Amino acid sequence: MEIKVVRVEKPEDVNIIIGQAHFIKTVEDLYEVLISASPNIKFGFAFCESSGKTLVRAEANSEELKKISIKNALNIGAGHTFFIALRETFPINVLNAVKMVPEVCRIFCATANPVEVIVAETSQGRGILGVVDGFSPKGIEAEEDVRWRKDFLRKIGYKL
Repeated sequence: MEIKVVRVEKPEDVNIIIGQAHFIKTVEDLYEVLISASPNIKFGFAFCESSGKTLVRAEANSEELKKISIKNALNIGAGHTFFIALRETFPINVLNAVKMVPEVCRIFCATANPVEVIVAETSQGRGILGVVDGFSPKGIEAEEDVRWRKDFLRKIGYKL
């Protein structure tokens, strides 16, 4: 077995969700969940089929985000995984709906941070072991950091 680190390639303003599902129907079901989440949502996603033709299946309402998703799905190359790229919404707005899709088994991350995917490769194929989401903590928040956090949540509309 070989362990590899695959860096996700995306623009800074793009949020991503990386997960695992188990059936080709995931493509249609994720499309329906995402397109109905918000009238302004822009997305692309790719699903790595792990049997049959073993193709990357993709859908989107943004060609740019579709290309980003396909590129990352191919780079990661793990069967039955999916990669969603989002704009005009945050993962928090779609995450529960994505998790409720019957084929979805797990979510590895939902973030705008830089991400590295830890991949195991065997003679059979690849699987995701986990992700490195962002950076390690540099300390503990002080009172000014608490104020910033609370103000930020209000600024983006998540708290009154």
